[in-house]
Amino acid sequence: MATLPITKRGADKLKAELHQLKAFERPAVINAIAEARAQGDLSENAEYDAAKDKQGFIEGRIKEIEGKLSAAQIIDPADLHADGRVVFGSTVELADEDSGQKVTYQIVGEDEADIKLGLLNVNSPIARALIGKNEGDVAQVQAPGGLREYEIVSVRYC
Repeated sequence: MATLPITKRGADKLKAELHQLKAFERPAVINAIAEARAQGDLSENAEYDAAKDKQGFIEGRIKEIEGKLSAAQIIDPADLHADGRVVFGSTVELADEDSGQKVTYQIVGEDEADIKLGLLNVNSPIARALIGKNEGDVAQVQAPGGLREYEIVSVRYC
């Protein structure tokens, strides 16, 4: 399996979710199954079916997170020293060449991405256009509405 880049913050969030699932969610669903089993006939027991479904979801999520963490290449943006070049984990301030509107994004892993919070998936068209460029460069991005140009105003590693 190929390594997947993830920021330290993203890895910490996955580890916290894994701990929550293993320490609290899994035991709770095991208790729910035991209580439903104690009610008798399992063939028509909706609580038992719901608890088993939830158990399947929890176990699947645990395996998914463990797989992601085992394949993760954890990158701490504070440790990056790329001399103004846009790399994974960097925070980039952009100015739209047409409107002059400024936006700020951090380039993060797939699981961390949330455009509303300014967290940009490394595999997105914008991030792919930015990676490797320097402050002052102009990146061209093919957007659904046509070609957009963004000037890289600043690059931070934090």
